[in-house]
Amino acid sequence: MSSIHDPDCKLIRPSETYAGKQGFSYIEGISAESAGAKGIAMMLLTVPPGGRAKAHMHEAHETAIYVLSGEVDTYYGDRLQHFVVTKAGDMFYIPPGMPHLPVNRGKEPAVAVIARTDPNEQESVVLLPELEALVPA
Repeated sequence: MSSIHDPDCKLIRPSETYAGKQGFSYIEGISAESAGAKGIAMMLLTVPPGGRAKAHMHEAHETAIYVLSGEVDTYYGDRLQHFVVTKAGDMFYIPPGMPHLPVNRGKEPAVAVIARTDPNEQESVVLLPELEALVPA
């Protein structure tokens, strides 16, 4: 039996989108704001064909990505010198403080579930405009 001071389960039926600092629109999910989460955020991201995020990192928070459909090229590293292609069914981990920049170079939207250890989701986003030119258009 729960008391008034115990946390409660929350059902979230995503309907709203919000603009992330990274340059993409996210579908609202689990966060401190929506569910009272203390240690995690989870959202749905659709990257349109030709969509490109701003170079950024999440200062002190881990990111886990599960690609539902499409493909995304992600550049990562101190100078975005590493590259990986994630496809439907792939899981991709980004450690805290890792600069990265995802791009959808395909002809179809790419859809992914993203979870972070930052319940406020956008608070730890640090834009890295000095790295933008390192990734080809």
